[in-house]
Amino acid sequence: MDSRSPEGVQGPFDVDGGQARGLVFRQRKGKSKLTLQCPPELLARLKAHREIQDAEREKAGDRWEDHNLVFATKHGTPIERTEDWKQRKAILKQAGVRDVRVHDARHTAATLLIEQGVNIRVVQQVLGHTRVTATERYTHVSTPLMRDAGERLASALWGNPQ
Repeated sequence: MDSRSPEGVQGPFDVDGGQARGLVFRQRKGKSKLTLQCPPELLARLKAHREIQDAEREKAGDRWEDHNLVFATKHGTPIERTEDWKQRKAILKQAGVRDVRVHDARHTAATLLIEQGVNIRVVQQVLGHTRVTATERYTHVSTPLMRDAGERLASALWGNPQ
């Protein structure tokens, strides 16, 4: 795979023998590199997107400007923020999804990972936080988790009902 990837990413999203290796972000100031582990389904979609982009690159010929982007215009240039924002709003509306900030997806991802039983330290790494307290602010306790906690407390105090 070539090295087209989102701004701030070093190298490509990488699939090695079908094994997802993820995205490796540029080194942050004074910090280690951050690797985003991608689900295989996402990598498959990114690979399909890249094939479409390769066709756009061929069609554009000399007009293609390579900026090392995963998502670009039909000529390889960065997508204008306002255009991206308009497209996102239209997609959310068409899908009947409540309009929220893009950043809110980080909170949703953190909460979903916690609900799936992923350790808070792993969620911390996924989000790229240096302190677990930042990750704790990103996660929200759902009703099923609260119910489970209550049931576990009852079991610890009174034992399992027969």
